[in-house]
Amino acid sequence: MIESWVINGDSPVPVSSEVVLEALRSRIDSGQLETWLASSSGRSLAFVTNAERAMVMLLEDEGDPGEHAVDPGAHGLSGDFVLCNGQEDEYPDEDTVPIGEAFRLVKQIIGTGSWPADSRWAVDR
Repeated sequence: MIESWVINGDSPVPVSSEVVLEALRSRIDSGQLETWLASSSGRSLAFVTNAERAMVMLLEDEGDPGEHAVDPGAHGLSGDFVLCNGQEDEYPDEDTVPIGEAFRLVKQIIGTGSWPADSRWAVDR
């Protein structure tokens, strides 16, 4: 079975790897900095950004602590990660990636179901 993904709270029409980045950019432009995607196999993909860096998390099912993209060697903290409920988060830069890298990761996961071979992530399970 080929896994398909939809953006939670948007259209029930699946998004492809070719259009997911356009959808994310549009959401960011409208001030929606937190996006959750749900797969047909029950997995979830979270994308939370401050428009410079992003937290990208992949969860196998509800309640799974999952895994997230990391930027080893990055130093400092970044803030202004605004969640849908209005909460504003701050994350260590090593637990987020530059937004261009985040877009690449999301596109790969939507297209293939897995992280790019050259990416780095931490398992939180």
